[in-house]
Amino acid sequence: MIKVVIADDEALVRAGLRGLLDPAPDLEVVAEAEDGRAAVEAAMRYRPDVLLMDIRMPGLDGLRALEQVAGLERPPKVIMLTTFDLDDYVHRALRAGAAGFLLKDTPPTELTAAIRTVAAGNAMLAPTVTKRLITAFTERHPERARRAREKLSALTDRERGVINAIAQGLSNAEIGKELMMSEATVKSHVSRSLAKLGLSNRVQAAILARDANEL
Repeated sequence: MIKVVIADDEALVRAGLRGLLDPAPDLEVVAEAEDGRAAVEAAMRYRPDVLLMDIRMPGLDGLRALEQVAGLERPPKVIMLTTFDLDDYVHRALRAGAAGFLLKDTPPTELTAAIRTVAAGNAMLAPTVTKRLITAFTERHPERARRAREKLSALTDRERGVINAIAQGLSNAEIGKELMMSEATVKSHVSRSLAKLGLSNRVQAAILARDANEL
């Protein structure tokens, strides 16, 4: 069972999201939160697998709450919710450790699929969407590129190849075909690379590779 916490300042939105998730046999909404502070408290108390969190909330907003949640010993996977496509805050959210983001009008089947994908430890965005978002939000900056290349230097050539493939929007299966390795080996390289880089998910790794201007 995948435990989910819903954080949004609008009761109607929370009720709508719960209504979409409750029928799923493998998803359980364990708590709701009306602001960022309550979301952090719910994450600590209920230990959810996934936290659906609105970006704009009064008091402690979603971005600052995300930073606090990311610092927990066993942080949940965080999916940020937004009203507008390519929201100005999305870039900051991805860099802070969010697994990705969803529009509030996302179809029910896509919402539940995204939660399952994130709970399994993968990026919640489809590869093509991931590539579009990263391209849109990653600014080319010489100093940032230098720092990114320095950080990536800790990886082996094989691991670096895997990270660059992630940044191109490839799935594990596609990376395996591209680099001629099994999907299990790809997963191992991804996990080891994230640990070396001090990153929490594939989206952050893809942004780092694009910061390095390697693609």
